[in-house]
Amino acid sequence: MRKSGIRNQLRRDASDIAGGGMISQEVIDCANLAKGSVLDIETRSRHYRIECLGGDSIHISGHPEYCPEPVAASLQGAVDKHGEVTSGLIVRGKPLRFVLSDRRPITTTRVMHLRVDSQDRIQ
Repeated sequence: MRKSGIRNQLRRDASDIAGGGMISQEVIDCANLAKGSVLDIETRSRHYRIECLGGDSIHISGHPEYCPEPVAASLQGAVDKHGEVTSGLIVRGKPLRFVLSDRRPITTTRVMHLRVDSQDRIQ
């Protein structure tokens, strides 16, 4: 399946996910975000803050062991049920994968809520 076909299917899949308490986007395509955009991502077990630095480069915080404070990382994208990663997409209802600067891959639990705040930057 072509990349655009995968992206369209993910958008359809994400639109089928039942909503929770806060207003949240279904899919974020990080390639469309401005440098400095900040993402607020709540998974089943953690709350992450991601600052987009351009390309797949990010600063991420929110994991008590791996990134309690903002650290450099590379965003890989949404992980489907087969373990395939859709590069650059964050999709509500699917785990997210990023790679820390020490090349350690981290896969989160399912994303429950995601929001873009283009004004704030992680300090």
